[in-house]
Amino acid sequence: MLLLAFPELATAGDAVAKELGCDLRIIDLHRFPDGESLVTLPENIAGRDVAILCTLRDPDRLALPLRFAAVTARELGANHVGLIAPYLGYMRQDRRFAPGQAISAPLFAEFIEESFDWVVTVDPHLHRIPVLDRLFSISAKRIAAAPLIADWIAAEVPDAVLLGPDSESQQWVNDVAALVGRPFEVLQKVRTGDKNVEISMPHSAALRDGTPVILDDIASSGRTMVQAIERLVAAGTRPPVCLVIHAVFAGSAHDDILAAGAARIVSTNTIPHPSNVIDVSGLLARASIDLIGTRKPASRLIGKETRDE
Repeated sequence: MLLLAFPELATAGDAVAKELGCDLRIIDLHRFPDGESLVTLPENIAGRDVAILCTLRDPDRLALPLRFAAVTARELGANHVGLIAPYLGYMRQDRRFAPGQAISAPLFAEFIEESFDWVVTVDPHLHRIPVLDRLFSISAKRIAAAPLIADWIAAEVPDAVLLGPDSESQQWVNDVAALVGRPFEVLQKVRTGDKNVEISMPHSAALRDGTPVILDDIASSGRTMVQAIERLVAAGTRPPVCLVIHAVFAGSAHDDILAAGAARIVSTNTIPHPSNVIDVSGLLARASIDLIGTRKPASRLIGKETRDE
């Protein structure tokens, strides 16, 4: 087994490789002034199973280098090539919300499965698609961060009252609240643009007796979190702890959430960020062990031998 990590995941790669008991090499990714990328892999790949570790926080920037890395690994003789993607982008657009829109979730899934035998990811942003198997024809495993989040809350915020900022967060809030044995409430959200949202007021009296913990899978623009904090402040609660699985934090989102009155922001390390506290490396490694050696149907293989035919 050989783990190849993209440069920004070198630290996480070390932890995953130790859990797997395998070698780790960092992919050499060079960007030319014109924006093109040169991907260079180590030479000792022939005859080995390879897993590539890449978080797709910025998928437009990383998708082509990721494909180049996977295809090159096959050309260099890898037996199987899997993808460990702690954060998997392009999952939210699972239907055509307006005429002419691309339905990106299945399109991106097809892009990935053309290059990989299997994929492991943490809590993909799925709503109307219940399981990853509906998107992928290759072996695909979803890891739930809820147990780790529940453990952290139990240790750090024992009087937590969980708050989901919108209906999309309910699936994660339900799971964590059940595991930690704490009350919860889920607010309603109406989005009118990328940065324009309106959120309902909280009603649970428990929010004024404990420490509110706002939980969501992704914080991107931060507007949903900011409005949830504002609603809590208006209701007279304590400053909330904000907990996110995927720390996207576009632009000034992190600073905006703190400025709105958050006591603390905590995230998992699916995306490298200063707020990372909860380590998912062990979960990624254990899930990958179950898939190592898996091969997709021959018709889906992309490699030198198929391109030369």
